[in-house]
Amino acid sequence: MLFKRVISSVVVLFLLISFLFFLLRLSPGDPSLKFISPELSPQLAAKVRESFNLNSPLLNQYKTFLINLMSGDFGISYTYRIPVFSVIMDFLPFTLIFSTLSFIIQITAGFFLSLISVKKIGGKLDKSFSRLSLIAYALPSFFLGVILILIFSSLLNIFPSSGISSFDTDSYNFLQRLADYSTHLVLPLITLSLSGIAVYYKYLRENLEDVYNKPFVLNLRANGCTEKEITRRHVIPNAINPLISVAGVELGLLFSGALITEVIFGLPGMGRLTVNAILTRDYPLVVGCTFISGALVIITNLIADVIKVKLDKRLLKGMLN
Repeated sequence: MLFKRVISSVVVLFLLISFLFFLLRLSPGDPSLKFISPELSPQLAAKVRESFNLNSPLLNQYKTFLINLMSGDFGISYTYRIPVFSVIMDFLPFTLIFSTLSFIIQITAGFFLSLISVKKIGGKLDKSFSRLSLIAYALPSFFLGVILILIFSSLLNIFPSSGISSFDTDSYNFLQRLADYSTHLVLPLITLSLSGIAVYYKYLRENLEDVYNKPFVLNLRANGCTEKEITRRHVIPNAINPLISVAGVELGLLFSGALITEVIFGLPGMGRLTVNAILTRDYPLVVGCTFISGALVIITNLIADVIKVKLDKRLLKGMLN
């Protein structure tokens, strides 16, 4: 049942953030040191640590953490000195929009490329697409991002290399601002989407080829159905259904923070926020980012399961067992 999936997912998320809690506090370093000057007295330094609740025993810290977590309180960010949830809400909207755009690009491009490729299986175009998809999938995003910046920003000066807007956007009208935002997102979207396009292409192409070889397709052709009708009404629905689970996982991972891409291009998203929180040893913020990321993965997977059940009622029996 979906209820069991929800419970198991919540348990996994709880274990994840608990493990992260102990791992961060057992690792070397003290986050309060950046606020402590050598000129401060030992008494004042102790008060700084006490304000971060770092003087109490580890189990007491964990108990306080659980109590706060049950009430939806992730604590105060050491760096921003405001509630963690408020910090996350400043960065989360960008990641949601950025990831959704990338997801749409991945699905759309992978879908149309697989349709073009499967029309002539084994042909030159099919073989070329297959080779290019392997290269795109194997290409590390950090390497691709740097290469795109080098070519299109440094050498050709076509697209900006970082940020989401220019410095003088205050003087722009709406259309100019939209164009400015778009040009800033071209390279990051390519970097984030290319490997996903390759995944969806390979998965859809194999599914389409498998469905095309089914006996019912031959029967439809024998009954006089056109190839366009067979593809649109029969082949595509049967090929897409198994892809929904993959799409749910991929979307959840995108939502959880396109970490490398956001860091390379200096984008104000969850990935960059998480990296900065780790580097500054901002314990509450790291846990908060991990919790939100895990929750997004769980939610997208549950939505994918619901959609699969809606599309294919035969799956409901398997989920109930």
